[in-house]
Amino acid sequence: MTKQNIQSRQSWLITGFIFAILWPSAATATKVALKDAQPLVVAVFRFGIAAVIMLSVSHFILKNRLPQRKEWRQLAIYGLLNIAVYLGMYVVAMKEVTASVGALTVAASPVFISFLSLIFLKKPMNPRILLALLVCISGFVMVAWPLFADASVTARGLTLLMASMFSYALGTIYFTSRKWEGLHLLTINGWQTLLGGVFLLPFMLLTYKSGSNLFSAGFWAGTLWLALPVSIAAVLLWLKLIKQDAVKAGLWLFLCPIFGIIIAAVLMRDQISLFTIGGLAMVLAGLGISHYDKKLSTPME
Repeated sequence: MTKQNIQSRQSWLITGFIFAILWPSAATATKVALKDAQPLVVAVFRFGIAAVIMLSVSHFILKNRLPQRKEWRQLAIYGLLNIAVYLGMYVVAMKEVTASVGALTVAASPVFISFLSLIFLKKPMNPRILLALLVCISGFVMVAWPLFADASVTARGLTLLMASMFSYALGTIYFTSRKWEGLHLLTINGWQTLLGGVFLLPFMLLTYKSGSNLFSAGFWAGTLWLALPVSIAAVLLWLKLIKQDAVKAGLWLFLCPIFGIIIAAVLMRDQISLFTIGGLAMVLAGLGISHYDKKLSTPME
């Protein structure tokens, strides 16, 4: 093996491990921010910060072109599905579920995407995908089951969380089915994030309670982590991985729920029980069964 090949392999491993840690850390960061702020306040601040940074880099540093004509409509629809509805519901749901459950659900996103692609992309009905979805959902319920007793997880929170994943899947399918005429990915991600935040802003203002938002160090730590390492860094690392090898890149998604549960246990003191281990095993089995479509599993959070 040449020196160049060794360096390339080392770069691949480092990139993959960092991605697998950053991506599922969103659940714990959300829980940290929610301790001192309302869900939609966290969401709007996160999207605003991430969007300003991405658009500034894209248009002022990289000199990428602005979206044109129908691209604005596509960005608005994508931002509605992938930011306003998906992450809006997600952050509300995280108020009523543990970080471990949140991390598991996000890690299983390829299964939701594969399932909805059967419907919206008119792919042949595949019993394997239906089984994968059932196995993953059963895994979520298994992890959450002992937590219903002390209200660490509620039925409403778990339902909202799964509904949010269907919106994410729809957004991803919409993104892959549209022509973007060479529009830079950073531009797409920046504008869809900004537009999604704008769609959420009226709801934030209508539900805003000044006494529930302390804007403490915890709020800023959680929100900035969501905006920078998750919304920007993790996405760029994922794009780098799939550019090198889309098939092998998908394998890193199997580490995401494992790291997500470890992070939640260390920082949020989430309990790792036999239910947690069993649920994790079922989610990983669901991912394996689905043999998800690599082109549709790109995180664009």
